[in-house]
Amino acid sequence: MLEVYEKDNVTCVEMEVPNIPNLFFFVTDGMLVDTGAQTYETGIIPFLKEASFDVVALTHSHEDHSGTAPWIQNNLDIPIYISPLGIDICTQPAPYPKYRQEIWGKRREFKPLPILDTIHSRKKEWKVLHTPGHADDHIALLDEETGTLFSGDLYVSPKTKVIMSSESIPEIMDSIRLVLTHDFGTMFCCHAGYIQDGKRKMQQKLEYLENLCGEVKNLDEKGFSLEEIDQKIFRKKYPITFVSEGEWDSLHLITSIIGADKNTSSE
Repeated sequence: MLEVYEKDNVTCVEMEVPNIPNLFFFVTDGMLVDTGAQTYETGIIPFLKEASFDVVALTHSHEDHSGTAPWIQNNLDIPIYISPLGIDICTQPAPYPKYRQEIWGKRREFKPLPILDTIHSRKKEWKVLHTPGHADDHIALLDEETGTLFSGDLYVSPKTKVIMSSESIPEIMDSIRLVLTHDFGTMFCCHAGYIQDGKRKMQQKLEYLENLCGEVKNLDEKGFSLEEIDQKIFRKKYPITFVSEGEWDSLHLITSIIGADKNTSSE
């Protein structure tokens, strides 16, 4: 099910996803930011045929953000841009686990172009901020004139409870710090949607993660095991942990924080 509405000169396309946060992509000033998942392609394609855009910017290569990019490339002949780190991933058909293919569909291969330090929509220049942590190729897009930020999956929720095994909490925190050095207000998140006071919300997320790191390191210094720390801080296990066979788990937050701390100490 797709819902389309306008917020601050941005067309928001929201897809309702059972049991996990909804998914969004956006159109502004002739630029499409992300493309939605292949699972929703039959609903997305009619919108894409009617929407007015002539460039596509992908915040990263994950299948829920790039799922209909192959259709756009094959049918609309519109350039698609992504971080250079994501190009090889996009040339592979559905290079991700089966459960993600069942949720988001089987994204076909396509050939995007490398995004540079800026990207232009029809009347605006967007600053490209390299923001790894959730994915190596993750970027955010900032209009410095209006303070509008497309944050991809950097924010998602104010209090992170589970992450993928490939994610890095310290890198996510550094990426948030980078974004916070810029002035922005309105934020468009690909899972939380429209956030009017984006900078304040992003600052609150950073403070949560900083407090979490302090709590984890304190328990580690007291001799608790990784599993014991996880059980003390995150007492609830979420369905995605079981569905993903452990690719998503609160334990990955603990190992990410402790692993980074150990690496820093050994240097």
